[in-house]
Amino acid sequence: MIRTITLLLLTASLFSCKKETKTSPEEKTTTETATISSEWMYLFDGVSTAGWRAYNGTELPPGWIAKDSALTFDTTLGLEQDYTGGQDIIYGLQEFENFELYVEWKLPEGGNSGIFYHLKEHIPNAGPSNISPEYQLIDDENYTKIHSVTEYKTGLGYENPSQLHPLQKTAADYAMYPADEAVKVLNPTGEWNSTRILFTPEKVEHWLNGEKVLSFVPWSEDWYAKKNAGKWKDEEYYGKFKSGYIGFQDHSSPIWFKNVKIRKL
Repeated sequence: MIRTITLLLLTASLFSCKKETKTSPEEKTTTETATISSEWMYLFDGVSTAGWRAYNGTELPPGWIAKDSALTFDTTLGLEQDYTGGQDIIYGLQEFENFELYVEWKLPEGGNSGIFYHLKEHIPNAGPSNISPEYQLIDDENYTKIHSVTEYKTGLGYENPSQLHPLQKTAADYAMYPADEAVKVLNPTGEWNSTRILFTPEKVEHWLNGEKVLSFVPWSEDWYAKKNAGKWKDEEYYGKFKSGYIGFQDHSSPIWFKNVKIRKL
């Protein structure tokens, strides 16, 4: 009799424990989503340029090569050849919608580049900058010592036309949202920086060297107000697309990228 009662109690206890640890449908969905979103995909592995090609092209433009574990634009190769196409490049094997992108990069003194996303090809009378949001990459400290921006900035109506505007500085959503200079740390030219871009319809985040420097809501009332009042007010396709290619901008200066990886959110 005692043995029977003990067996019944043990069975009940095991049943109770199983019931308490059962995963709810909501928890299961969350776990599965986390697993999917944690799967990083390398767009550049330090060796092969497979998947990369010119925007609106079929091959990499001259100058874009894999060298010393970096995807780089070598101006000695890219600017001295008879090449008439654009030199912005995209990872052309897959489009991305909601994502987290991680990139390490460095610029020379006076360098300028950018990271594009949701980029579409073959749009009439529009290039990457007219279509895609851009995480700005530029030598904040020295750019205007080497390049004049006065004429360009005067046309935009920015104050202090001889200097970079906050909307033109590194980690800005170019010509839309500035990075927070109070928390922004930009390493000197020639040194590596890290960038993260998180995109969802609810929020976009720009990170620089481990610090979140910018957050905004895409396609919000505020977003449209900035778009319609600034540089992109006459650009029909700017920020229109909700998925597209990842791209890197050529601005006729050397640029280096490494550890380029992405995961879907």
